[in-house]
Amino acid sequence: MEKVSGPEDGHVASINLRPVPVSTRPLRRLPQLAGGLALYGVSMGLMIRGGLGLDPWDVLHEALSRRSGLTFGTITAITGAMVLLCWIPLRQRPGVGTVANIVLIALAVDATLALLGPAHAMPVRILLMVGGVALNALATAAYIGVRLGPGPRDGLMTGLNARTGVSLRVIRTGIELTVLATGWLLGGTVGVGTVVYALAIGPLTQALLPLVRWRGDQRGTIER
Repeated sequence: MEKVSGPEDGHVASINLRPVPVSTRPLRRLPQLAGGLALYGVSMGLMIRGGLGLDPWDVLHEALSRRSGLTFGTITAITGAMVLLCWIPLRQRPGVGTVANIVLIALAVDATLALLGPAHAMPVRILLMVGGVALNALATAAYIGVRLGPGPRDGLMTGLNARTGVSLRVIRTGIELTVLATGWLLGGTVGVGTVVYALAIGPLTQALLPLVRWRGDQRGTIER
């Protein structure tokens, strides 16, 4: 058993989610991977349009997007690729889920922002924020549940843990506080949504993961 997390979450309960080769049941697992990552991008777009605060990495992404003029999705892809380069000295190996994470989330969040305009009425903004957090939890569970490799940011966390021996909790907290502070100083949106995300994403993902986690074939050749 190992403690793992979704694209941006470090609070999922311990459960066996060790990567399984993509050649194992690809027709069952790849659609769930793609769907989970697409929904993750949609959830990011909902929280952005709600304007009530983002998760730490998206605070940074938003700030960089505003300052550079690049789309939010483009910034997430560039950031993901840069984080992936940090895997090299950590001797981490990307999986198909790692690469798909960079591409599909970027496309999905930009598409959502293009289709959904900013909200102004507070009830709508609250609905977008709450819906974004809930959808993010479902997307996280679906994405990590197919066991096709961690996203760039989670791989950085687990790689640092393996190389330094420092606990995942300490590493994750340090990374997210650094990212949040940097994004806030650069002008990213920090608010009640940031707090709601931090408190809710772990428990929600933990609750949803058993419903969508791929456990192996019926003959038991993959550990359940």
